[in-house]
Amino acid sequence: MTAYRLFGAETSPYSLKVRSFLTYKGIDFDWIARSQATEEEFQSFARVPTVPLLVSPNRAPNQDSTDILSCVENDHAEPSSVPDDPACAVLALILEDYADEWLNKVMFLKRWGQKPDREAAADRTMEQLFDGKLPRAKKKTRDQIIKRMRDRLPLVGVEKKNEKTLNTSFERFATLLNKHLEHNLFIFGGRPSVADFALAGQFSQMLIDETPGAWLRENTPFVTAWCEFMDSPKAGAPFKPLEELKETLLPIFKDEITQTYLPWASANLAAAQDKQDRTSVKLEKKAFEQVTQHYAATSFKSVQKAVRRLNENEALSSFLDEAGAKDFFEPSKN
Repeated sequence: MTAYRLFGAETSPYSLKVRSFLTYKGIDFDWIARSQATEEEFQSFARVPTVPLLVSPNRAPNQDSTDILSCVENDHAEPSSVPDDPACAVLALILEDYADEWLNKVMFLKRWGQKPDREAAADRTMEQLFDGKLPRAKKKTRDQIIKRMRDRLPLVGVEKKNEKTLNTSFERFATLLNKHLEHNLFIFGGRPSVADFALAGQFSQMLIDETPGAWLRENTPFVTAWCEFMDSPKAGAPFKPLEELKETLLPIFKDEITQTYLPWASANLAAAQDKQDRTSVKLEKKAFEQVTQHYAATSFKSVQKAVRRLNENEALSSFLDEAGAKDFFEPSKN
C-alpha cells in the first residue's frame, strides 16, 4: 500500500484530472476504482458521495479536485505546473474553473442528454459499479442509472432551453483550443498547467462518448492528440511567456470565455450572494437559466481574488481588457 491512494472512476472527469496530475508529478499512488467492492473503504474517508477522493500521508482526505491539485503542487513543487509568467498562472486558474464549472455542463449534456451516448455510458457505469459482473436485471439497472443521471441534468444547468448555447459553446471552444494546440504542446507552452489537467479531464470523457467523440476526432485533431498525451503527461520544455501565446490564446478568452462562462459565473455568484434559487443571465442575446450553483459561486469568487491580487500586472490587465473580461473581476461587479 502506497502513501497516496486515489479513489476514482474512469467515468469521472475530475478523477482523471487528479490521476493525470499525480502521474505528472511522479507520485507513487494506488488507483482504487470506486465500486461495490471498494464502497465501504471509500465511505470511511468520504464526506460527500462523489469522486475523486485522495488519501494523502500528511493531509486530510480531500474530494475537491481543484484543492487537491493546489495541495499536491505545494507538497511536490517539481515538475512545476505553475506557469513562470504570473499573468499566465492566473489565466490558467480561469481556464481550470471554466473546465470544472462550464465545460462540465457540456460533458453532461453530450453524455446523458441523447441516445446512443447515454445507454453506452450507463453500461460503462454498470461495469464499474459491479466490477465487470453485470447484474441479471441489466436493462432495469441501466434504465435506473439513466434516469438518475438525467434527473441531475437540470442541477448542472442542462435544461432544454440552454442546449443550443452549450452546443455552440462546445464547438467554438474546441475549435479555438485546437488552433492554439497546433502551435503549443500544452496550453501555456512546454509543460502542463492546472488548465490542461482540468480541460483534458472533460474532453477525455467526451472522446469516450460516441457522438461528441466522433465530432472531436473529425474536427479537432490536436485536441484529440493532446487528450491522449494528457493521460500521462511529461514536461517537454519550459512554460512560455504570455506574449508568445497571445495570438491564439486571446481568441479563446475573447470569443468564448468572455461570451459564456464569465457572464454566467458572475451572475451565478450574484444569485448565490442574494440567496436566489435560480440564476438568469443573457449569453449572446439568449436567456440562460438554471438552478444556482453554490460551489461554483465559491470557486469563481476564489478566481476573482486571484486576479485581483495581480491587479498591478500590466500584461494581465491588458490581456483581460482586450478579451473584454476585465469588468468581471472588478470588486464592484458583485
